[in-house]
Amino acid sequence: MMFYSDSLNVNQQGHLVIGGCDTVTLANHYGTPLYVMDENAIRRALRDYKKSIDDNHKNGGMVTYASKACCFKEIYRIVMQEGCGIDVVSGGELYTAMQVGFPAELIFLHGNNKSDAELRMALNYGVGRIVVDNLIELNKLSYIAIEMGKRADIYLRITPGIEAHTHDFVKTGQIDSKFGITLENGDALQAVKAAVKLNGITLKGLHCHIGSQIFDEKPFEFAAQTMFNFMVEIREVTGITLGELDLGGGFGVKYTQNDNPKKLGEYMNLVSEALKESAQKLNFPLPYIVIEPGRSIVASSGITLYTVGAVKDIPGVRSYVSIDGGMTDNPRYALYKAQYTVLVANKADQPPECEYTIAGRCCESGDMIQENVMLQSCRHGDIIAVLSTGAYNYSMSSNYNRFPRPAVVMVKDGESRIVVKAEDYEDLVRNDL
Repeated sequence: MMFYSDSLNVNQQGHLVIGGCDTVTLANHYGTPLYVMDENAIRRALRDYKKSIDDNHKNGGMVTYASKACCFKEIYRIVMQEGCGIDVVSGGELYTAMQVGFPAELIFLHGNNKSDAELRMALNYGVGRIVVDNLIELNKLSYIAIEMGKRADIYLRITPGIEAHTHDFVKTGQIDSKFGITLENGDALQAVKAAVKLNGITLKGLHCHIGSQIFDEKPFEFAAQTMFNFMVEIREVTGITLGELDLGGGFGVKYTQNDNPKKLGEYMNLVSEALKESAQKLNFPLPYIVIEPGRSIVASSGITLYTVGAVKDIPGVRSYVSIDGGMTDNPRYALYKAQYTVLVANKADQPPECEYTIAGRCCESGDMIQENVMLQSCRHGDIIAVLSTGAYNYSMSSNYNRFPRPAVVMVKDGESRIVVKAEDYEDLVRNDL
């Protein structure tokens, strides 16, 4: 079988291996369901993105890991060790980062409806940038900053009207979006004018994000040009030259053989060339560039392991393989039919020969992981591996039906360690009164 990640291979026993660790051994030792992530793969992705900035954007830039893809302490430690920043979208993500001593100046706070408490937390910690989503938040932040005797360095989140080729649920840059201040109708320029007059606020730059799981580099180029042109307009209207531009993330990853993502450096190469051309043509200094990849840093580094319980064959209809997890540890198929590559980990050297629907254990008819996929012949006790689950699986997990969340295990060079403990039943009732 051809794998989409350098982390994966098959050993002499015919078992799937990740990061040098036998997945069957991992499943037996730690139990299932089990999230497994390859530390080296995460570090490689971070370094590749950093190199793409260094190689293509000589006037400087930063990679900030998008926490929402997968957030726990050890991820933050790895990002910190690789010299990257993070973006956070909640007080919980910010608090987690601060618990490991993440440098506050390398933290960017996002969110379309930040609470007063979250804004106060960000100002107290001294986060590097607060990405302001709307005019109400802008005025609220000014008031809070003045009250606290602080000054907030901000970006304005701009909705640039770029239609990215991705799933409707993950398009965020078009005009009809809950995120950001619309460029096309003049709201964005009015927000800039307001921001530069408010006390307690320093407008440092602009932010945009056009969507997720995008394979075509052209939308990123268009977004960069659109935002750059707006920076030029801001200088013409206000006399202010903004020096920072955050282009968000959304770079696609390979979930199945039908996905064909670009190499990480190709995105920045095209964007940087577009910006250099515009800067020269418009006589405007190149901005400091920030990018916010999340999914493309962790998705391919992770897999989820399950144990097969029942196999139910309905002649002429379908065959179900029931696993000991489901939509509580991976809700993405139930939400929007997300496609994955799946195999039987203890038979990884064998060709797929049977069509199955993989059913979760929740009391919900829509609890599926994949439908009508070809797998090696399944029976009770087999280990199922779902690939490319490092992003938006653990971070979107829930306790529906009061199932405890699984453990997260990090692997590296044949060694494994728990980085997030599995929940137990006591965890489920901890806050009950």
